[in-house]
Amino acid sequence: METRRYPAPAAIAQAANVGAETWAQAALDPVAFWAQQAARLDWAEPWHTDHTWQPALGTDGTLRPPKAEWFVGGRLNVAVNCVDRHVDAGLGDKVAYHFEGEAGDTRTLTFADLQREVSRAAHALTELGIVAGDRVVVYLPVIPETVIITLAIARIGAVHSLVFGGFSAEALRFRVEDTGAKLLVTSDGQFRRGKAVAVKAQSDAAVADQPTIEHVLVVRRTGETDVPWTDGRDVWWHDVVDRQPAVHDPQYFDSEHPLFIVYTSGTTGKPKGLVHTSGGYLTQASWTHWASFDAKADDVHWCTADLAWVTAHTYVLYGPLSNATTQVIYEGTPDTPHPARHFEIIEKYGVTTYYTAPTLIRTFMTWFPDGLPSEHDLSSIRLLGTVGESINPEAWVWFRENVGADSAPIVDTWWQSETGSAIMAPLPGVTTLKPGSASRALPGLVTRVVDDLGEDVPPGAGGYLIIDGTWPSMARTVWGNPQRFLDSYWARFADRGYFFSGDGAKADAEGDIWVLGRVDDVINVSGHRLSTIEIESSLVAHPLVGEAGVTGANDATTGEAIAAFVVLSRPLGEGEDIAAILRAHITHQIGPIAKPREIVVVPDLPKTRSGKIMRRLLRDIVDGRPLGDSTSLQDSTVPGRIAEIVAAR
Repeated sequence: METRRYPAPAAIAQAANVGAETWAQAALDPVAFWAQQAARLDWAEPWHTDHTWQPALGTDGTLRPPKAEWFVGGRLNVAVNCVDRHVDAGLGDKVAYHFEGEAGDTRTLTFADLQREVSRAAHALTELGIVAGDRVVVYLPVIPETVIITLAIARIGAVHSLVFGGFSAEALRFRVEDTGAKLLVTSDGQFRRGKAVAVKAQSDAAVADQPTIEHVLVVRRTGETDVPWTDGRDVWWHDVVDRQPAVHDPQYFDSEHPLFIVYTSGTTGKPKGLVHTSGGYLTQASWTHWASFDAKADDVHWCTADLAWVTAHTYVLYGPLSNATTQVIYEGTPDTPHPARHFEIIEKYGVTTYYTAPTLIRTFMTWFPDGLPSEHDLSSIRLLGTVGESINPEAWVWFRENVGADSAPIVDTWWQSETGSAIMAPLPGVTTLKPGSASRALPGLVTRVVDDLGEDVPPGAGGYLIIDGTWPSMARTVWGNPQRFLDSYWARFADRGYFFSGDGAKADAEGDIWVLGRVDDVINVSGHRLSTIEIESSLVAHPLVGEAGVTGANDATTGEAIAAFVVLSRPLGEGEDIAAILRAHITHQIGPIAKPREIVVVPDLPKTRSGKIMRRLLRDIVDGRPLGDSTSLQDSTVPGRIAEIVAAR
């Protein structure tokens, strides 16, 4: 049991944005508490009702997709709250973003610069026929144009869906098709690990024969000389955006107007498009950034997440911008051109809050086994943060000692695409930190660890991590599939009204939560949630594979890795490397993040009598643990035979 404790530093405690009393104040009336936080924003029209909630379990005992509304009747513009109001308050010359390109090119955008650029992009979107409610898919690297177009989409009331630049054409195509997007924003190419990689042809493959796509807006990033082009559909950013007026009159939209769709993998195969709306989402994104990161006027905040992930939506875009925080965004990989690139950037821009993933921290530990190089001054750091998956205590302590000068608090945040913003996190001026613990629910929120019946389990016992009650930044539905929203999150504990997170956890005697990982069949690789069934489906689509079972495996670097067990449909031919063939296939169908660490050819898979693959037994085998309960197996000899194959590798 982890026993190390780190009290809040006196200097931070004395000047903290949020004190210990806030928990009790918020608990008296959580809805009123969130209404107080909503008042931190600028509203064109005030709301008349703080919150309405239609739970999943009806009074007649039937289940239906739940419905939440926050700040009903209020109207606002999210982009105005993130940009214009700061310019109006005299902060136009304050830096909004320091951009660092992988190749070393830089760009600085003040809030006034950002207002002008977003205005131009908003006019361009209108010229391209985009109106409020239309969906726009953005497939760009971490560059200023990604921020600009995202804010412009929000400004005109359209709905954005950002896609990770490392995803394949097939993964991009699914998101274009599922959203019914009218516009794709992409680039000629991207810089990856020091090389310019062409992207436009991949984007074209994704939108081929997509009836809803009217235009493809292309940012010139790498200067590719032979960019495939479709006249009448494709337009260059510099041709259509740069000539627009630098002033744009915003409209204001209902608090429940959709803001974005973010996709997350689920256990039933295809990714789920989670819909987040405007007023409630921005309220909680703004307050949790201000409270959890103790945001100060002179902060330089760096969240290292790709802009397509929900982490960046909330803590690169909307949260910090709504609080007028200066930020850093970096296009490249952490080791390009050298492993200390992040520390070079921290020193260059005087980063004060550094928010990253445990995977990267563990990677730093392997790159710098004797500690960080002394040539980079990290003394500007006052606060650290982690996100994406649970952090093991030794990595937590290494992070604090090496990056935080053994003094910076670590804000270990637990939240999900579904929750929209942090649910559990320390308050840096209050919380005594425990390495590896996500602390407890933030003020105005309640989490519990429960058993199958929804009853709280005793301290130290494992159970299901649930959220008790609703919250402003929660996803409202799954795009086009409200039944899936019900089935995935609300049906399991409908009689209690609990949101089921899909994570297992335990609480200690003091009430702090320790997240144990997924209890369903989703693998968390470096913070990227990947469905086992989605990967299995891809494997079985290859003619060499008859059956496939995929599980997570413990990994010292990524937290979890992917292990695939395949039953071949025919014997391998001479020179056929099954691992190389299938990894290339997965990369093409889903993306390189989904490549299995290991691919094991087996004669059969462990299945129940009803034909369900028992993935937990595969996990036991690959992690070298004693097998769990196998009484329901169709053939009890299968796990032993697989274990022999794994042991012989």
